[in-house]
Amino acid sequence: MAPVLATRTVAVPHLPSRLEGLVGIATNLWWSWDREARALFRAIDQPLWHLTRHNPIELLLRVDPARLDGCAGDPGFMRRYDAVLEKLHRATSGTDTWYRRSHADLEDQPVAYFCAEFGFHNSVPIYSGGLGVLAGDHCKAASDLGVPLVAVGLLYTKGYFDQRIRLDGRQEDAEEVFDPAVSPLIPVLGPGNEPHLAAIETSGRPVYVGAWRMMVGRVPVYLLDTRLERNDPEDRVLSDRLYAGGPGLRLRQEWILGVGGVRLLRAVGLDPGGWHANEGHTVFMFLERVRELVAAGGRFEDAVHQVRASAVFTTHTPVPAGHDVFRHEQVEQCVGSYPQQLGIDREQFLALGRHPALAPDLFHMTALGMRLAGRVNGVARTHGDLTRRMWAVLWPGRGPEHVPIGHVTNGIHVGTWMNHALKALLDDHLGPGWVERIVDDPSLWQAVLSLDDAQLWAAHAQLKATLLDFIREDVRWRFAGHWRDAAHLVGAGVLLGAASLTIGFARRFTTYKRADLLFRDVDRLHRLLVDPQRPVQLVFAGKAHPADEQGKLVLQRVYTHSRDPRFEGRIAFLEDYELHTAHRLVQGVDLWLNVPRVPLEACGTSGMKAALNGIPQVGTLDGWWTEGHTGANGWAIPAAPPDADADAHDAEHLYALLEREIVPLFYDRDVAGIPHGWVRRMKHALYESGRNFTAHRMVMQYVQDYYAPALRRSHADDAPTG
Repeated sequence: MAPVLATRTVAVPHLPSRLEGLVGIATNLWWSWDREARALFRAIDQPLWHLTRHNPIELLLRVDPARLDGCAGDPGFMRRYDAVLEKLHRATSGTDTWYRRSHADLEDQPVAYFCAEFGFHNSVPIYSGGLGVLAGDHCKAASDLGVPLVAVGLLYTKGYFDQRIRLDGRQEDAEEVFDPAVSPLIPVLGPGNEPHLAAIETSGRPVYVGAWRMMVGRVPVYLLDTRLERNDPEDRVLSDRLYAGGPGLRLRQEWILGVGGVRLLRAVGLDPGGWHANEGHTVFMFLERVRELVAAGGRFEDAVHQVRASAVFTTHTPVPAGHDVFRHEQVEQCVGSYPQQLGIDREQFLALGRHPALAPDLFHMTALGMRLAGRVNGVARTHGDLTRRMWAVLWPGRGPEHVPIGHVTNGIHVGTWMNHALKALLDDHLGPGWVERIVDDPSLWQAVLSLDDAQLWAAHAQLKATLLDFIREDVRWRFAGHWRDAAHLVGAGVLLGAASLTIGFARRFTTYKRADLLFRDVDRLHRLLVDPQRPVQLVFAGKAHPADEQGKLVLQRVYTHSRDPRFEGRIAFLEDYELHTAHRLVQGVDLWLNVPRVPLEACGTSGMKAALNGIPQVGTLDGWWTEGHTGANGWAIPAAPPDADADAHDAEHLYALLEREIVPLFYDRDVAGIPHGWVRRMKHALYESGRNFTAHRMVMQYVQDYYAPALRRSHADDAPTG
């Protein structure tokens, strides 16, 4: 018997039959990046739409039934409703797609895309940061382009964590609440309505794996779940939390994701032609595919060769600590008799994850990925160069320039990250349907350079006001909910003003990202912020990993300064950073701050998101900024000399840029109050981000350079030998 999707309808207290299609719209995350769909839900009950943080399922469950009756009787609402239904149909089943026009011969071969986290929308909190948001944007762009992608991840029933900041600035990690009933998830049941679809042997016993599915446009996303009664209590918690527990738990999660993910796809009848492992957390997927071929009668060496031909591996970090490494005894306990199923012995198995330069008793997931994938890439040009140098040891005797690792610079999804007010401005300037037309003709972005200065500045002012309103409402909600001391309000942004130059920093709080670089010279910063003629204000947000004590100390230093009366309330820290907050920040600040310690940033897509909303960036030349900075779209901190103190060097240049160029340019206004020089920077920020750093461009490059060759099985024989 084939697996089935459980019958699940959102139990709306009263939904007129004429509006039953609202459930279908609400349960496909396509609505989250379509303006008309979002406007439709907002029109039902605007205050409730904001209160639910833009969750249409929760909106439908809580709205007054009389209001739904009113909508069903409103001809204007019904016209919009019918138009959105038709648009959803075209977006999910239309045949005139970029992929069909470019690769019609490959349409019947889906690509499996594995990732440990996905950031689609705040209503499905199974992400921690940049990797997950990038994976979400990848799926959305694949849907827009018609790429036959199927995504696989884990359902973290307790999410990542909710952040609470104590009065002393210490981060507390609270359990996140995730209710699937108000999410677009639908359980997938096995034959006979069994709650599991696959079983995996690990740690000496079977673990039964269930699954949930949600649709992201035309892309199905399957999320594995071990919280089943049939499992041992220790195994039920395997999919509870993202990046939780010690190495042993994390290893078993990755084993479930990789091996269980392949078995899940087989159980639902999918046979992908290409396999993409997004980061080392997922590469056990390649091993399971080797096992399948060996079980079918193949030799191990031939199976590896065949798997490599259709496998793509993306590595995301130049930081050694970012690569998963496990002790051999942990791996052996996790995988049990699996090496025998591959037709190899213990030593051959462990050698698959060996790194020649590390201790011999460590199993390196990135090394495994590189050995089993025929196509490997980094996520920016500079990161590709660094990755070739880092991993040349696997190709002994070669210089880094001959190591077969490429790069695909990350991109961000236009429909998700560009604000609707700015899209409306571009509707008038570029004409209706520009979002679709610009995919085939990126040269259309050139037209944004001729936007009217006054109109663009007015749109930005509106977005900035929206950000400040959001901050004040968020403060009110937290003060009523769990803050017990009014002192929390001081550093939460209630004193921020709309007229001040506002600098945003929203990243993961880890030491190399240097959120506290501006505080290196507190007196100098003080003079910048409280200048009565040209004031500056700072807005920070971000989480430190629960195990990152140094990152927590950086966060504490920033938060402590936000409550210092010397700064007159011009520094804000926004608690519990997540996607809903991220949208407001990248759309509403004036300047984006991105100052990682070179060369430790792989890409850094937050600056792309800001730029797509006309927000210039100031930052070090690392990650995407080495490609994206043109001199017209922001400011770059020059590289520090090899023998210099990089932090001191970069801080000095940052202060100097702010004092001599950035602040004066922002406050240089005409009689109408428009800073034309600043607006020119805004236009170039938008132009460069739209032209070169969108998820559409990224996915098209993956298709051309990685997916299409993998689907056509053009063998990649240049395997590592180290």
